[in-house]
Amino acid sequence: MGEQLYGGIDVGSTTVKLVIMNAAHQLLFSRYERHYADVKAASERVIREAIAEIGGDQPISFTITGSGGIGLANLLKLKFVQEVIACTKTVETLIPQTDVAIELGGEDAKITFFGDSLEQRMNGSCAGGTGAFIDQMAVLLDTDAAGLNKLARQAEKIYPIASRCGVFAKTDVQPLINDGARKEDIAASIFQAVVNQTISGLAAGHKIRGHVAFLGGPLYFMDQLRYRFIQTLNLTEDEVVFPDSPQLFVAEGAALYALDQPVLSLDVILDRLLHGDSTLLAPSHSLEPLFKDEDELAAFRKRHAKDRVEAGDLAHYQGTAFLGIDAGSTTTKIVLMSADHKLLFTEYDNNDGDPLEKVKQMLRDLQKKMPTKVTIGKACVTGYGEHLIKNALNVDIGEVETVAHYQAAHYFQPDVDFILDIGGQDMKAMAVKNGALVEIKLNEACSSGCGSFLETFATGLQYDIKDFAQEALLAKHPADLG
Repeated sequence: MGEQLYGGIDVGSTTVKLVIMNAAHQLLFSRYERHYADVKAASERVIREAIAEIGGDQPISFTITGSGGIGLANLLKLKFVQEVIACTKTVETLIPQTDVAIELGGEDAKITFFGDSLEQRMNGSCAGGTGAFIDQMAVLLDTDAAGLNKLARQAEKIYPIASRCGVFAKTDVQPLINDGARKEDIAASIFQAVVNQTISGLAAGHKIRGHVAFLGGPLYFMDQLRYRFIQTLNLTEDEVVFPDSPQLFVAEGAALYALDQPVLSLDVILDRLLHGDSTLLAPSHSLEPLFKDEDELAAFRKRHAKDRVEAGDLAHYQGTAFLGIDAGSTTTKIVLMSADHKLLFTEYDNNDGDPLEKVKQMLRDLQKKMPTKVTIGKACVTGYGEHLIKNALNVDIGEVETVAHYQAAHYFQPDVDFILDIGGQDMKAMAVKNGALVEIKLNEACSSGCGSFLETFATGLQYDIKDFAQEALLAKHPADLG
């Protein structure tokens, strides 16, 4: 048995942090680990590591904080402290000279203004400009967040990149890559986009001045991100507050709030984690399953499979065929259809930011398989890249994609009155009346719920998108995400 210690656990949107300190606020143990949506497993790992270093029977008091911490607090029977309060406590205790604190997390961003009265701004439902956004952008450059930071050190120029939405930012970044822009410049531009989003979106005109503290994982691990903030805000060296372990400030705040909590031990906490009621970690409210079982899913698929275009055999087809090209925001699709409406050839692939090259590649694939007695009577292109493809390849017809959607929907359902389309970065809801489109609603600045959004989430949970979809279809307790 040793001196009384104090611990804090911060369960964030993407990471788990655990700290243990003594009464003098000296850190004796700390861990920062990604949880990949398995908070229990990550918590077990960091607690076992703490036991190995601190000892399982050491007297210790704990509290828990973080956006995902309430369930773990209930399971471990520990007090929960709201993360904003926890972080503010650490700032006021360890770096009281702070006038403004900028904190970036995995999926949240905050600016806290200290002074006569505390004022805080926080992002809402959009994670643009956070750690998750940086991870998405790093993938486009075939690296990770650390690699992005290393690249940015050699930057020479800054390009404008959207940061309001990760999917739309991809639309800015991919063409830069295709045009041969230096990866170093793109990396720095991504960090500048985060800075712009934070300052314009959160500060909203409120002056950021005085002593500015930089907190949270992204600002700790990426010195070039801090550099972009410092340059943009025109801060002097004396005005920059960069404390030790700023990525742990929220967890440290939880530890500071543990001073009046019951004394336990790490052995007790681990036992509660392993043998407690794990259902406490599940959301208190869940949605009904999409399908009760495999049989109901199979029946759904069978019912929907009735409305499919019949397939034909290209190898044995003779005569005129018709080519359709959909150059979408993130994917490219082409089909070759017979005169009697049978699909002879289809191809669907990511456009990798270069729809023209992708269409040319697909047409070469088609050409290799085309029998000599098949001719293309007409070709039509639609989608985001309609004008580019039509002019570059001299395509016969260019059609607005909403009209193309209606044409296909009308083929299957002549009296169709509503069409819903979810694409790579857009969603459309179309109302039809008397055989004409009368209303079209389209998402604007946010691509939440689109294909690229889903793919990013799947990657974040270490799933292939197809496996991710399969897991979702048979999930027993879908979370209500609003």
